[in-house]
Amino acid sequence: MNTVRVLPDVSRNITRIAIGAYFFMAGICFASWASRIPDIKQYLHLDDAALGGILLALTIGLLASLPLAGWLVARFGSRYVVMAATIFYACTLPLIGLTQAGWQLALVLFVFGIGGNLLNIAVNTQAVSLEVQYGRSIMASFHGVWSLAGFSGALIGNGMIRLHLLPVQHFCIISTIVIVAALIAVRFTLRNDMNSSAGKPLFVKPDAALLKLGLIAMCSMICEGAMFDWSGVYFQKVVQAPPKLVILGYTAFMGTMAGGRFAGDRLAALLGPQRILQLSGVVIVTGLLLAVIFPHLYTATAGFLLVGLGVSSVVPLVYGAAGKSATMSPGMALAAVSTIGYLGFLAGPPMIGFIAHAASLRWSFTLVAALGFTTTIMASRTKL
Repeated sequence: MNTVRVLPDVSRNITRIAIGAYFFMAGICFASWASRIPDIKQYLHLDDAALGGILLALTIGLLASLPLAGWLVARFGSRYVVMAATIFYACTLPLIGLTQAGWQLALVLFVFGIGGNLLNIAVNTQAVSLEVQYGRSIMASFHGVWSLAGFSGALIGNGMIRLHLLPVQHFCIISTIVIVAALIAVRFTLRNDMNSSAGKPLFVKPDAALLKLGLIAMCSMICEGAMFDWSGVYFQKVVQAPPKLVILGYTAFMGTMAGGRFAGDRLAALLGPQRILQLSGVVIVTGLLLAVIFPHLYTATAGFLLVGLGVSSVVPLVYGAAGKSATMSPGMALAAVSTIGYLGFLAGPPMIGFIAHAASLRWSFTLVAALGFTTTIMASRTKL
């Protein structure tokens, strides 16, 4: 078992900033791609079903890399994996903008998914280890930084569109900045991980309590995935927003999700994690139904604001509860719950595309609303 040791000449607060920087880099890379999905969809002449199928490649890449990510972190430690994965993730981003056909986009998204998952597991391992030193929950703030990066990425994407820059030009700018930042920040991260999993099995079957937490995360992350991959298309096709405002729904969602996560730890202390999770499902379904029943610019934007607020605290609270598991180590419990949760995050967007092609995007978002409310139902039956 390794003990967590902050670099001798660096305070834990600086280490927290460095780890937060990697969360920001992960978020802005993903948000940059998400902000240009409508443009890429139009350029490649993809319909809803085709886009949904192509998004499966991202899902497959993330899932396929789970054993690799676990092995790399166990073998080399999260410190070097987080740097290498960030550079790999950033280098893959411009390739998305260079694709000229649907199959090429699918192939690059598969690789992009691998990089994203390697970074996700490594950076969360760093965060869990640092949380031990603080002696209190700080996970929500890290996820808030990721959401803030998504919000920033949406604004930057909007600016790039206004400047008439192509996606590949936009992505190259982001990639260059992220690579430089990754090389600088690595020296301030933790050298050793808490409870190293070297020599332990990479896959552990979660118990009933962890399974419930994973299902809560999955339902919430289906909603997140819908917002990331389909909010721009929804505003373009259903709301029929002006071209300059197509990204408004995504921006609104990311803004309230970021703000909600920064307040998540304090709200959980005030109301309790279970009550927050119950309220989250209610807010999610209210926001989505508002956007579906009244698909107009102002009402849809208000609805997406509510969805962002609703999903904001779910994953951080679930991760915090998983880390207190009595049957598994914090790291293994986090990995198990994350795996279940990301199935929803990854499988949700392709599902929406298939339903949208068969019926409409409004029906797809109605189904997502029902799944969001499942968060409330599951939280009522889960002891936190």
